[in-house]
Order: sequence, then C-alpha cells, then structure tokens
Amino acid sequence: MSEQKAPVVDEELIPWRAAGAVGISDSAESAQTSEKTVTASVAKGSETSTSEAGTSGTGNSETDSPETVRSESADTSESGTSPTAELRASAGLVRVLSQGVYETKAMLRNGEQLMLNIAFPVMALFGLRFTTFLDDYAAQLGTSRIQLAVPGVLTLCVISTALSGQGIATGFDRRYGVLRFLSTTPLGRNGLILGKLIAVAAVICIQFALVCAVSFGLGWQAEPYQLQRALTSMWVGGAAFTALGLLIAGTVRAEATLAIVNITWAILAAIGGVLVPVWAYAQPWQTIVTALPSGALGEALRADFFESSFSPWQHVLLIVWALVIGFAASRLFKWSD
Repeated sequence: MSEQKAPVVDEELIPWRAAGAVGISDSAESAQTSEKTVTASVAKGSETSTSEAGTSGTGNSETDSPETVRSESADTSESGTSPTAELRASAGLVRVLSQGVYETKAMLRNGEQLMLNIAFPVMALFGLRFTTFLDDYAAQLGTSRIQLAVPGVLTLCVISTALSGQGIATGFDRRYGVLRFLSTTPLGRNGLILGKLIAVAAVICIQFALVCAVSFGLGWQAEPYQLQRALTSMWVGGAAFTALGLLIAGTVRAEATLAIVNITWAILAAIGGVLVPVWAYAQPWQTIVTALPSGALGEALRADFFESSFSPWQHVLLIVWALVIGFAASRLFKWSD
C-alpha cells in the first residue's frame, strides 16, 4: 500500500472548532449572567431589609437579607447542576460528534481508504463465492460457500477499516503535524479517540449494507434478527481494532505504522480465524486464534448467522480487548513523533 500524501485540513470540515469557540463564549456569557443575577438578588434583599426596617422600626430575624440570600443559594444548588457545567458538557459532545463527522468524510474521500475498505472486501466476496476455497469447511457445517463466506468478509471489513484504515491515517496525521494542531484545541486525546470510533462505526454501517446487498445478489440468505446481531458484533469488534490501530499509530513512527498494520492485516486475514473457522486449525494454534480479536470477531459473526441463540463469549472477549487496548492507547498516545 503506497504512502499517503500530506493531509489537507479543510476548515469547513472542522465545525467543532467553531463549536468550541461558541462553547467558550457561551460559558463566559453564562458566567456574566450568573454574576448579574446574584448581584441583583443581593440588591433586592438589601432593599427589602431597608423597607421593612423603615416600616416596623425593628429588625426581623426571619427576613434578614443575608439569610435570604443564603436560602436562595441553597435552593439553586439543590436544583441541579449549574448552567455553565451543562454548557461545557454540551460543547464537548458537539466537538466529539463533529470530529466523528470530519473523520468519516475524510475516510470516504480518500481513494486508498475506499480501495481498502470497500473494493478489497467485495473482491474477496466474489473470490470466495466462485472458488472452492471454502467448500470443505462449508460441507462440514452443512451450508453453502456463500453462507460461510459472508461472515468472514464482514470480519475483513472491520479489520480493514478499524485497524489498517485508522492506523495508517492517524500515523501520517501525526507525522505531518495534524495531531499537533488538534492538541491545541479543546478536543483532547480522548475526544480524538471517540471521534475516530464514531467514524469507524459509520463506515462499518456502509460496508455492512454494501456487502449484504452484493451477497443477496449472489444467493446469500439471512434473517433480519441475524443482520441485527451481526451489525452489533461488527461495532464491538470495530472498537477493539480501532483501539489497536490508534495504539500502534500513536506510539511508533508513520513508516513503522504502515508496515506493522499491513503485515498484521495480512496475517490475521490468512491465519487469524477471519475467513476460516477456528475449529479448522490444529492445536495449539487453535487456542491462540480463539483468544485473538480477529478470531473472536470471526466466530462471533459466524455464530450470529449459524446459531439460533446469541453467543456472548466472543463479545465479552472483544470488549475486554477494546477496554485494555483503549486504556493503553489513551495513556501512551503521542501527538507528534
């Protein structure tokens, strides 16, 4: 896979910068409004106290202005969070969502990403459909080659998008200084990771729809509940492989990232339990493949289509991979080489 060119940052595709500025300005306006409100309350309390003192000539402890102010402050604190905190949380969510939209558009506009995420899986689907590579495994399962090919191709889609696509793109963004630019914004490291997860989930939905449409044209059959379970499994697997791609891209140089993710993609596709069921491997490799995120995702998708009940073990394993690698990525990720 050829080395990517230096990315061009499109100002129109980064709306969260404006969102961040709006959030900061709104917070400042909110703080000024709160200060004016407190000042007006104190002034009102003072006027009330003066008026009552003029009428009765004696102070009343129940209507004393300091206690009134404290009572109003207590009522405000008991009502919930402050408007400023809510504005900050809302601005942070907008920034993450906007970053996710930007990452999705960047992936769909990149020719190499489209080749990796769309063309390769579809080519693999046709190859598995019109060759005898899966016939022996399909015969042992009592199904057709296309029924066995689709779960493997969907697994390949996730690895291509989450590991290779995000890993390479992030590695070269880091090399060309794009991540240093992002580090000066309120987005933050965790916001960047969440934005990329959103982009991966969106592209996975596109891949899922395309592969399923082509597969139905090739004679594939699936029930609606099977499709729903399979998409959920792909999202869980996408989280694990995105974390792995970001961990690699954020800790080594771009050239090393390019080599590592491509070699990893080739190894997992060939002997990682992606296209061939895990039970077809000999021990001890069978045990190793079962514990890998590629084997867990492949078996989860095959279970979604071949078993009547939900198989939780593979999903739990994928979640553990996502949490462990995601935590490591959030701690070790570097904004620049």
